Amino acid sequence: MRHFFVFLVLVFTFLVVSCSSIKVKDKSYLTSSVTTEISSPKLNVFIPRKIKSDAPVLIFVHGGYWNSGRKGTYDLMGRNFASKGVVTVIPDYTLSPAASYEEMTQQIAAVIKWVQANAQEYKGNPKQIFITGHSAGGHLAALAVMNPKYGIDPKTISGIILNDAAGLDMHYYLQENLPTEEHDYIATWTKNPEVWKAASPIYFIDKNTPPLLIYMGEKTYPSIKVTNDRFLEALHPFQPKVTPIYLNKKHVPMATQYFWPWSDRFDEVIDFMKLHGK
Repeated sequence: MRHFFVFLVLVFTFLVVSCSSIKVKDKSYLTSSVTTEISSPKLNVFIPRKIKSDAPVLIFVHGGYWNSGRKGTYDLMGRNFASKGVVTVIPDYTLSPAASYEEMTQQIAAVIKWVQANAQEYKGNPKQIFITGHSAGGHLAALAVMNPKYGIDPKTISGIILNDAAGLDMHYYLQENLPTEEHDYIATWTKNPEVWKAASPIYFIDKNTPPLLIYMGEKTYPSIKVTNDRFLEALHPFQPKVTPIYLNKKHVPMATQYFWPWSDRFDEVIDFMKLHGK
C-alpha cells in the first residue's frame, strides 16, 4: 500500500511540474572539434512556461563514477527547477572507458558554450549562467569552468553549485588509492600523477573562481568528505564566507532530493542565484 501511495505522489508531482514547464529533447551541443567517433551526446532543456525571457540558467551535470548515468534520469529535477522560473539544461556526456575525464570535461565545456550562444532562444539570460553537478558531475562542472585549458571565461559563469562533489582533488586521492580497472579508473585518469593534478579543480582556485555554493552529505563517502575539506581550505583565502550546507543524507539521496518539488534546496539555490546573478 505504501509503495502505491508513493507511486501516486510521483505521478501527481510529475503532472503538476509538467504543466508548468516545457521540455526540449536531445539538442546537439558538440562541435566537430570535440565530437567523438563513439558517441554524440545531447542535452535536454527545461523551460518555465510563465517566464517570457531573461530567466537564470542552470546547467546540471549528472554523476556516476564517470562511467555511468544518463540525463533522462533527472527529468523531474529539470522540471522542478523550471517550474520555479529557472531554465535548466541537463546534458549527457561520453562515459568511461570510451572517454577519459579530459574528453568528458571538453564536452561539458561545449555544453557551457552552447548555453551561452543559445540561452535567449529558450528564455534564458546568457549573463546569468550557473552550473551544478552531483558526485562526478560536480567534478566535471567545476573543472570545465576553473581549468583555463577548456576555454571558459570564469567571469561569464555566475556561480558553481557543488552537490556532494567527488574528484575535487584527484591528485591527492589517487596517490592514496592508485587507479585500477575498478570503475574504469585507469581509462578515466591514466596512471600519470601529472594528469591527476590537471584533473583536479583544487589546483585552479584563484581570485577569478566564480562564487561557490557547496552541499555535503553527512553520511557520504569518506573520500568525498576529505577532498571537499581540502577544497574548502584552498578556497577560503579567496572566498572566506563559503560554508558548506551539511545535510543528514547519504550520497545518492543528495541528488534524488531534487525529484521532490518541495525540497528546501530549490529556495537555497534560487537565493544563491539572486545574490550572484549579473
